[in-house]
Formats: sequence, C-alpha cells, structure tokens
Amino acid sequence: MRFIPTRVHGVIDYLWGVLFASSPWLFGYGRGGAETWVAVAFGAGAILYSLLTDYEVGVFRVLSMRAHLVLDVLGGAVLAASPWLFGFADLVRAPHLGFGLFSVVAGLITETVPRKHAPARTTEGGTLVHPDRERRDLHP
Repeated sequence: MRFIPTRVHGVIDYLWGVLFASSPWLFGYGRGGAETWVAVAFGAGAILYSLLTDYEVGVFRVLSMRAHLVLDVLGGAVLAASPWLFGFADLVRAPHLGFGLFSVVAGLITETVPRKHAPARTTEGGTLVHPDRERRDLHP
C-alpha cells in the first residue's frame, strides 16, 4: 500500500541525504575509508537525484517519480549490504543498514504520482502550458 505523499517523501529525501552524508562525523565513525565515503556518496547521490525528480520539491524534473522510487529501493538494498560488500562491517554497520532499510521501505510505500499535480492546459494559439514547466508549442 502506497500512502506517503510525494511532497513528504521529497522533504525526507533532502533530510535523509544531508543526515546520511554527515553521519560519519555525527556518529563518530568517519575514518576516511569506505565506511565514510559510502555514506557521503549515497547521501550526495540522494540529494542529486532528488533535485532531478519530477515531484513537488524537484528542481530540474527530468527523472520520473517511479524511476526515483526504483533508485530508492535498489540503492537502499545496496546500502544496507554495503558494510559486508565493502568490508567494513567489523567497524560500523548500523547507520548503513538502518538508512538503507529506511530507503527501501520509503520507496515501497510512497505514492508514484504527486497529489496536486496540476494538469496541463492549452492556450488559444495551441501552446501547451504546464504550471511547472516552460511553454511548448504543439504545432511543429
């Protein structure tokens, strides 16, 4: 069942990215190895693809919400397994496992279409006007 609105998911995306990217220093496990750089890369990556997602808090809106959620689920699974994949499970595993599982669950329970996605309309001159995008001519 998908019940998390895309707007809420989007806000969480940015918070998740900043918190996870800074988690090596917040939680005291940042030693400059894979444990640190996996967190920084996944956090920064989440912020980047959130900026590119076609939802209420996206900036460039080139990535569909469905594709975003697939990235959340697949990336979360890799992140949850990363302590064992990259060999730092003996040093730290809880943040990577927790953030990864959170990402998987969030990707599975978030709606795939923004609730208040305003429909496009056409002007008299045949120009398609979408409230979130630039004008596009319908006639070649």
